[in-house]
Amino acid sequence: MTIADFTPVSALLGGALIGVAAAGLWWLIGRLAGVSSIFGGVVIPLKGEVAWRAAFLAGLLVSGLLAVALVPSQVDFSQPAGYGQLLLAGTLVGIGTKAGGGCTSGHGVCGIGRLSPRSIVATLLFMAAAMVSVCLWKAGP
Repeated sequence: MTIADFTPVSALLGGALIGVAAAGLWWLIGRLAGVSSIFGGVVIPLKGEVAWRAAFLAGLLVSGLLAVALVPSQVDFSQPAGYGQLLLAGTLVGIGTKAGGGCTSGHGVCGIGRLSPRSIVATLLFMAAAMVSVCLWKAGP
């Protein structure tokens, strides 16, 4: 991706939709929109919590399918890695989110939105690590 590929309008709209969805879940049922925790509550069912969690996850899936149907040129679901790598990567992300008390977007959207000091520090560390990684990758071997 280059700077010429950046589309600020779609990025702003997408971010606003994520914020509205997270705020809506909080205002409507008093739950955080941390996807890793929502998914975990379906994998290891929590009594009285499965229905809304399953509905939330189904909404994520349906919205992705709608995006493919409505604007197929803007959505790329190609999967160059094998399914074994995909499963391994998903498992490692799950372990990382459990160890970190949430994922990057959960801390960034929901945690910072609640002014959680832990989430603010976590998000700053995620961003710093990402910047260092990009600099090292751009520098090359």
